[in-house]
Amino acid sequence: MIENSKLAIIGAGSVGSSLAYAALIRGSAREIALYDVDAARAEAEVLDLSHGSPFTGATVVSGGGDISVVADANVVVITAGAKQLPGQTRLDLAGVNARILESLLPTLVELAPRAVFILVTNPCDVLTVKAETLVDLPPGRIFSSGTVLDSARLRWLVASAAGVAPASVHAAIIGEHGDTEFPLWSQAKIGPTPLAEWAGADGLPLFTEEVRSRLHHEVVNSAYTVIEGKGATNYAIGLSAARIVEAILRDEKAVLPVSSLLRGYRGLDGVALSVPSVVGSRGVERLLEVPMDTRELAQFHASAAALRASATALGF
Repeated sequence: MIENSKLAIIGAGSVGSSLAYAALIRGSAREIALYDVDAARAEAEVLDLSHGSPFTGATVVSGGGDISVVADANVVVITAGAKQLPGQTRLDLAGVNARILESLLPTLVELAPRAVFILVTNPCDVLTVKAETLVDLPPGRIFSSGTVLDSARLRWLVASAAGVAPASVHAAIIGEHGDTEFPLWSQAKIGPTPLAEWAGADGLPLFTEEVRSRLHHEVVNSAYTVIEGKGATNYAIGLSAARIVEAILRDEKAVLPVSSLLRGYRGLDGVALSVPSVVGSRGVERLLEVPMDTRELAQFHASAAALRASATALGF
């Protein structure tokens, strides 16, 4: 566990400020530094968060419009980027957010050379591939939040249908953080019970093909639903990013479905996809060879093909 740990957050918009708030409440790091090109916004968020610190732990919040606030951070989370608008896909954001990443990442690595870098900015998978071309860091030190939030959405939906606590649901979304993502149904369980064997009140299997298809659709479209209603997703992604940060700063070796550059995984190279990964102090330390049935393997390769086509079209 890192003493006097420092978390730097790039971007003080709805996602960055929600991450800072979640990390403050959860005690994710000893120091939180918030940077934004809009200095007034960043300073106001820092002041607001600091005013609440007497009700939390010993975390110190700092930041503003000077990027040097990032110096010597242990973890840097990049949330800066264009906002996803109603009807806009994550991939539509790729070009403009790639240019933002180009301007930021080399400086961030120079200021915090030992940090683990997490991309939350969308489309996070494509930008992870881009990030690998911008700086020279060991494998696993740059990755994205991937489908950690999507998996939480799935667990909540399954738990609601089954009438159990979400913590008792063991299920994951893998692949793209976007329209081609899919649930790993073959490995999903509630407690020790495979999802396919979970019975409803009538004694019949609850999670039929129809129910699973509906839940999958809800997960894929949930971000669009939230964006349409309130303009942005922020609370849940802030909490999920804080969880990833904690896995790093506490060297937990936690298994999380984050997205990193694949190197010979299931026959894939040079594309970033979410798979269950061991996350610790060095970032992504290992990718798990999770079992997939024939349908899931086909979905996985289809997701990779979609992302590869997007990256190629953008010249990444």
